[in-house]
Amino acid sequence: MNAAHHLPVLAIVLPLVFAYLMPLFDRWRRGWCTPAALGVLAVSFVASLAMAWQVMTGGPYYYQMGNWPPPWGIELNIDYLAVFTAITMTGVSLVVLVYASKDLLHELKPHLLGWYYTLYLLLVASMVGMALTNDIFNLFVFVEICAIAACGIISIKSNKECLEASFKYLILSTLGSGCLLLAIALLYMVTGHLNFTYIAQALPEAMRLYPYNILAALALLLVGMGVKAALFPLHVWLPDAHSSAPSPSSAVLSGLVIKIYAVSLLRVLYQVFPADIFEVTPVLNILLWMSTLAIIAGSMFAIVQEDIKKMLAYSSVAQIGYVFMGFAIVDFFALTGGILHVFNHAMMKAMLFMAAGAFIYSTGVRHLSGLKGIGHTMPVPAVAFAIGALAMVGIPLTNGFISKWYLVLGALHDGQPFFAAVILLSSLLNGIYYLPIIVNAFFSEPQGRVAAPLPLPRQMQVPLIILGLGCLLFGIAPSLILGLIYRASEALLGL
Repeated sequence: MNAAHHLPVLAIVLPLVFAYLMPLFDRWRRGWCTPAALGVLAVSFVASLAMAWQVMTGGPYYYQMGNWPPPWGIELNIDYLAVFTAITMTGVSLVVLVYASKDLLHELKPHLLGWYYTLYLLLVASMVGMALTNDIFNLFVFVEICAIAACGIISIKSNKECLEASFKYLILSTLGSGCLLLAIALLYMVTGHLNFTYIAQALPEAMRLYPYNILAALALLLVGMGVKAALFPLHVWLPDAHSSAPSPSSAVLSGLVIKIYAVSLLRVLYQVFPADIFEVTPVLNILLWMSTLAIIAGSMFAIVQEDIKKMLAYSSVAQIGYVFMGFAIVDFFALTGGILHVFNHAMMKAMLFMAAGAFIYSTGVRHLSGLKGIGHTMPVPAVAFAIGALAMVGIPLTNGFISKWYLVLGALHDGQPFFAAVILLSSLLNGIYYLPIIVNAFFSEPQGRVAAPLPLPRQMQVPLIILGLGCLLFGIAPSLILGLIYRASEALLGL
């Protein structure tokens, strides 16, 4: 068995191990913390790319932990969706950490830096674990690690707003975890298995014998993952949590964390439950209407915000709606659009939060009305913000346009033009709150603190340039990632 075969476990275990070493580094060799954390995430990212290469050339494969085969052992499923998700999680979190290496010195007390890296690496390890696992209880374990680490990177600033937002998130996240655990218990009760593949094989017979147990499990799963993914109207924890956290935390929470729960729900719905269950219960219809409400309501709430980070947080409520809409319209193009939007929105939203963090770092200004003329004095973050905002609206040549195009195509192909109209309307609403910011940034005169900002460190500018170019690159040449997504969609739909 060659070393390349062990890449899946390396991508998860390496960040977990170094998470526990970070406080030791912080105590004895503080200068090691940042390069060690960046190195670990770089290795995880390269491992994810190598797994994608293996899957694209040799097809999906399974990795058995400790050579214990299922149903006793824990199994990792290295398929198209898993490697796509792992690349998104590790790649974006690596870029955000480069930015964080300077921004955190400004936002946190020095003795908290090692602990922040611990939480951050735990968060990334849990997200990669959720992407790769083929065991539903193992999924629950990673969900819990992710939730606790996410609460930690919100509350670490220890001001009143962060602690309140973190507490609200903890209470609602615990509710979601309870629902998820009950759903897993019900599935285990009727199938006797925790492995996705074995549950899927046992469910058709169990559906005949215990239909109510399975419907209850499906309902609990939808609510549990809906709370964690902040799907409207289960989103109430998100705006405070994402707006009050340190900017790198906001970037990774909005860009990645809510998305990994959506992908996990997608895998369970499409890979575990039999297709005929969706004819018995309108679960996909419920998801579709919840996502429609999310898109409209999230945009409406974002329009009336004055705080830049709160506006971006409400925008995330709308954007997760696009992802769930793609998952709920059972069509190849819509599913491709939904999966692609996981990747595109991760880049766009991480960049927008980091640009907002750069404005706050250099000027201390959070109010949108106070950022007039910032394009003249802080060109790099202002241009990055403009690219991200145009991508959110769905302007051609940006990556946001491509995912919206596939979603509209899927809605029309499935004979549901109403949902195509919702996506077009939402682009108009996105324009209402994003475009005035761009116009004011570049076509107004800078005043007050905006006229003389503090210099922005290079480590905070380079990630913005990378993500800005990424948004344009995947808008002009989406085929770079679409091959992997096409195969993921085909596998999920059994084509």
